[in-house]
This record gives sequence, structure tokens and C-alpha cells, in this order.
Amino acid sequence: MKGGVGGDVAAAPAGPPPSPSLEWKFSQVFGERTAGEEVQEVDIISAIEFDKTGDHLATGDRGGRVVLFERTDTKEHVGSRRELERVDYPVSRHPEFRYKTEFQSHEPEFDYLKSLEIEEKINKIRWCQTANGALFLLSTNDKTIKYWKVTSNETSLVARCRRVYAHAHDYHINSISNNSDGETFISADDLRINLWNLEISNQSFNIVDVKPTNMEDLTEVITSAEFHPTHCNMLAYSSSKGSVRLIDLRQSALCDSHSKLFEEQEAPGSRSFFTEIIASISDIKFAKNGRYILSRDYMTLKLWDINMDSGPVSTFQVHEYLRPKLCDLYENDSIFDKFECCLSGDGMRVATGSYSNLFRVFGCPPGSTEAITLEASKNPMRRQVQTPSRPSRSVSSSITRVVRRGADSAGVDANGNSFDFTTKLLHLAWHPTENSIACAAANSLYMYYV
Repeated sequence: MKGGVGGDVAAAPAGPPPSPSLEWKFSQVFGERTAGEEVQEVDIISAIEFDKTGDHLATGDRGGRVVLFERTDTKEHVGSRRELERVDYPVSRHPEFRYKTEFQSHEPEFDYLKSLEIEEKINKIRWCQTANGALFLLSTNDKTIKYWKVTSNETSLVARCRRVYAHAHDYHINSISNNSDGETFISADDLRINLWNLEISNQSFNIVDVKPTNMEDLTEVITSAEFHPTHCNMLAYSSSKGSVRLIDLRQSALCDSHSKLFEEQEAPGSRSFFTEIIASISDIKFAKNGRYILSRDYMTLKLWDINMDSGPVSTFQVHEYLRPKLCDLYENDSIFDKFECCLSGDGMRVATGSYSNLFRVFGCPPGSTEAITLEASKNPMRRQVQTPSRPSRSVSSSITRVVRRGADSAGVDANGNSFDFTTKLLHLAWHPTENSIACAAANSLYMYYV
């Protein structure tokens, strides 16, 4: 996956040809709305996370609740899988999850020092290592992180809060990430990243601080942070200026300097009022092997090779047809929407959301023309039309045509089709070992598989 600045892709190494586009199928939906049903604000999903095995899935919502789901189809096939492989049958499973339990993770708080109401909304959930049959996870709202243990008793599942990590952030927490050492995690806000030990809730270490002496000199903020999946001393964080920094905790206690900086240079004469706003990165994810970092800004997905800081190896256009509408998007604040991104476990594909409850899946290998648009509904492929192949020198693609009639706050794309700013697919997660995706459309959790 080598390439130069601007997404030009060099010759692929010897290996299998790019795989064809996947045929996505509907698997399940939890909390589907009936026609005309009004969604309560507290029920809107705000976080989704698979655990490392893929057998458990957690969601958080704006009402401060965490809901856990458990995979049910894997146990039934364990005994027959080897037999199926022996007789050369393809092993294809329809993944099925069931509701496991839910608990109230956060309540509304009031910061008396700042006379500020703190929402209970769950910003992020991260699974921790399991132990003795118990599940452990971290959840956070804007100010407070909690460590939960979920165990079974004779009649039900019980969630107990083991620790509360509070009073360490002056600004809203946008990220938490577990370290591969199983003992520590980071939390990040606009200006600082703190390092915690899971066992110690009253002390954290500030490892990144971008706060200037004079706040009037502030030019960028931290937007997302994540530990490297296997190197416990490395982490990455993104900024509102469109850069990703890789830091090494072995270099110094306070990582004011980065070991590598990843950013794309502006094309001459391309700057506008919106340039810096749409360059802001809303989410970053490491590939499972730790070699690549995926970043999502407002218009694109970018894939970075951590060994190559000259530019992204691939750039994927998510909804380029919105570019003429940036003024409208700014006026209604949609331009500040924070879309998440995810990678498949094998690193062959990436995905992210868009408007009208659509999400996009792209193929990563050099030469791949895979770029499909799916809808969060029981018929995910219904909006598909033939998309022109991408130019061989670029891995970007225009979005497939979208038809949506009678949408409020709608606009029109380059093909004359309408789209809806009020329905947006911000949160999604890829199963760690299979091609299946969970995504949130308002209060509904949709799941798809290949």
C-alpha cells in the first residue's frame, strides 16, 4: 500500500488481485422505529464498540445508558465447522446477536465551579480485558470516565461500577483508549491527553499538553486519540488542523514533541473560508496490525502508512457532492458533525458514515475500485446504482446516486437527487474478525454481514 502525495498509488506488490465488492446483507436491527414514530433525544445512540473477540457489542446513548449485546450463533456451529471444511463446504454464518443487559452509566452532573450542566451522553465506550468470565469496559461522558464490571448471578447480569476517574479534564473528553499492556488507558480532551492506570482512579499523568500560555494564541485542538494496538509505548492523536501525530512515551514524560507528523499539503490556490473547518479530523483508528492509521475529516477518509509521512497512501471521497453546499452546511452547523470511521480486521476495507443514514465502504488495496454506498435500513443495497470505476491513479470515487423524496432540510447532489442533513450516520464499528458492520441510525442499531 505505497503511494505518493495526493493519493497516487504505486504498483502493488505481488499477490492476489483486488477482491471484488462485497454483497452486503441485512442481519438484524434493534430499536427500529415505526413509521412516524418520534425519537426521544435520550434514546439516540452515541457510541458503538465490539470487543476483541467480536462476541460482544456495546452501545451507549445520549441518556447515559450502556446496552450490551451477545453473539448467539457461534456456539451452535463450533462442532460442525471442521466437518464442513473437511467436505469443502463454504462456512458462511449469519451473525446473530441478542440483547444481554443494560445499565445506567452516567447521570446529568452540575459543575458548580463553572456553573455548567454536564450531559449524561456517552461519548465513547472501550472494552477491557475479560477475567474469570466477567466483562469489563470503560465508558465516558464529557467529564467523567467509569470502569464497569458485568457478571452473571443466578438470575441475571449485574453491572457494578468499579472505579470513577473524574476531575482530570477541563474540557470535554473526546476519546478514551486502552493500552495493549492491559493496565493503562488514555483520555483526551481539546487540549490535553492523560494517562491512567486502571487500578488508580485518583491520579493521572498528563502526557500531552497543547495549551498555549496565552489562550489567544491557540491555533488547533486535539480531536481524537488512540493507542497503538500492539506497541504499548506508542499512540496517535489528531487535530483540528487535519494532522495526525505519532508519539512515543519512551521519549519523555511530557510528549510535547511528536516522533512523526502526518498531514497533507494544501494544493496552491485551493484555500477558502471552509478549508480549515473541513480539514478537522473527527476520528482516527489504527489498523489491527498497527501499520496504518485511518483518519476521517469532513469530506474524506485518508489512510496513512506510519512509515511514510509524505502524505496519505489513499484518499477516499465520502460525499464530494456536498462541496458546493458548504455554505449551507456551515449555516445549519452540519459542517461540524463528527463522523467516525473503521477498518476491517484484515485491513482490506474501510468504512464511514454520511447523511440520509448512508454509509460507505471502500477497498484499500492498490488498484481497487470498490466504493459502495449502503443505507441503514433492512435493504442496505437498495440505493445502489452502477458507479463509474475510479481512475487508476486515484482511490477516490464520487458517491453513488441517492434518491430521497420529501426530506426536511434537504439539498441536492450533483446528480439532482435530494439528501437529508437531519438524518446522519455518525457511529459505526467493524467486527474484528469478520466482514460484518454495526451502525447507528438515530435510536436504531443496524447490523450487516457478507
